[in-house]
Amino acid sequence: MSNMVTIESKPGEGASAAPAQATAGTPTQGLQVTERAIKRIRVAMAKEGVSPEEGGLRLGVMGGGCSGLSYSIKFDSRPRERDRIYNFDGVRVFVDPKSFLYLHGMTLDYEETLMRQGFNFINPNSSRSCGCGSSFS
Repeated sequence: MSNMVTIESKPGEGASAAPAQATAGTPTQGLQVTERAIKRIRVAMAKEGVSPEEGGLRLGVMGGGCSGLSYSIKFDSRPRERDRIYNFDGVRVFVDPKSFLYLHGMTLDYEETLMRQGFNFINPNSSRSCGCGSSFS
């Protein structure tokens, strides 16, 4: 995919930590968010009234689902103390330390076709996933 913003994995040191900056290349660890996903996140944040300066998108992993673990995606008004904070072209993404173990190297994409519309988690750490795409192991 040529339309990607790549970010290196740099842990935040609390909510006041400076966000990691986007870099060129493909790191072995970190998160990637495609331009399509960034545009969709911006639209949804504006619709939900989430401030881009203080809030952001929270990505996480929780137990459950048909394959053992499920992805969690929601908006948060501010980062938590131990979150890793990433900045993708003005869109902040928060990941808690436990979830980062499963999400490093992942790409978040947004897909809009006749058959499917929504965020797509492309995770190289996943050994198995279910048909719905929101559960993995």
